[in-house]
Amino acid sequence: MKLNEIRDNEGAHKKRLRVGRGPGSGKGKTSGRGVKGQKSRSGVAIGGFEGGQMPLYMRMPKRGFNNPNALKLAEVNLWRLQDAVDAKKLDPKAEINGEALVAAGVIRRVKDGVRLLGTGELKAKLNLVVWSASSGAVKAIEAAGGSVRQIRPEEEAKAAARVEKRNAAKGKAPPKKEPKGDANKVSARARRTAAKT
Repeated sequence: MKLNEIRDNEGAHKKRLRVGRGPGSGKGKTSGRGVKGQKSRSGVAIGGFEGGQMPLYMRMPKRGFNNPNALKLAEVNLWRLQDAVDAKKLDPKAEINGEALVAAGVIRRVKDGVRLLGTGELKAKLNLVVWSASSGAVKAIEAAGGSVRQIRPEEEAKAAARVEKRNAAKGKAPPKKEPKGDANKVSARARRTAAKT
C-alpha cells in the first residue's frame, strides 16, 4: 500500500449538496425552497401575519389568569414520608416541619410552605406541621395515629380577627347616603304619566 492509495472507508464522508446548479441536479432553479418570493427568503416569519389586518390569534377572546402573587408550595406525598421513615432519615417521635423534611432530603427547599398530598400509604405515626394538607392526607395520617397541624387555617383566622378588630375600631358602618335632590319633587316622567291619565 502506498500513501497516495490511502482512502477513507466508503461512506465516511458525504459530499455537500450543491444547490442551484441546473435542472439536472434535482435542486436547480429555486434550490429546494419551493416557489420564488417572500417565503423562499431566510429570516422571514409571516405565520401569524395577515397583511396588516388584526391577526386571528389577537381577535380571539382570552381566558385564564396567572396570578403573580400565587404561593409556590413544595408538595410531599405520603409515600415519600414513609420511604424517609423506612430509611431512618425522619424521626417519627419528633415533630416534622419543613426544615426537617429538607434535612431528610424529602424536599429540596421549603419555598412558601409545604403542601401535603395523599398519594401512597403511610404506616408510621407522624406529627406534622405543614402549610396545608389535602383531606385525604389528613385522614390517612390520623388513621395511622398521627396528627397534622396546618398553618394556613391559623393565618386565615388571624387575618379574619384583624379585619374584625379593624371594623370594631371604626364603630358602626356609615349610614347609607340619601339620594340627592328634593324627595317630594315629582319626576318629569311621573308628571307625564299623570297628565295622560
